[in-house]
Amino acid sequence: MTRERFEEIAQHAFDSLPEKFRHRVENVQIVVEDFPSSDARARTRSDKRGLLGLYQGVPLPHRGTSYGMYPVGPDKITLYQANIESVCTTEEEMERRIVEVLFHELGHYFGMSEREVREALKDFE
Repeated sequence: MTRERFEEIAQHAFDSLPEKFRHRVENVQIVVEDFPSSDARARTRSDKRGLLGLYQGVPLPHRGTSYGMYPVGPDKITLYQANIESVCTTEEEMERRIVEVLFHELGHYFGMSEREVREALKDFE
């Protein structure tokens, strides 16, 4: 799949979020890379191919009253295209996995634990 098509699917997934969630997402950069960096792998204790996505930032519920009163870089959600492609066999499966990984990482942005995200995704399926 081309990078452009992959990004288009991710954008469509984000746009399909219910408005009440989509409008709460602020200062978040969504990027696509082939593989996680060595730093990302070390922080998550993952190997090069084991990580499909990563949220980096300060989750909404953990932001204090001073958050934003000083320059703050954007939070970042990274989707790892080569890793997602490696676990899918069809384009339809890839589309579904991109949506799933993006929603998973957005769950972390909203302050959900790994367990809570996984439970919410069960309801989504």
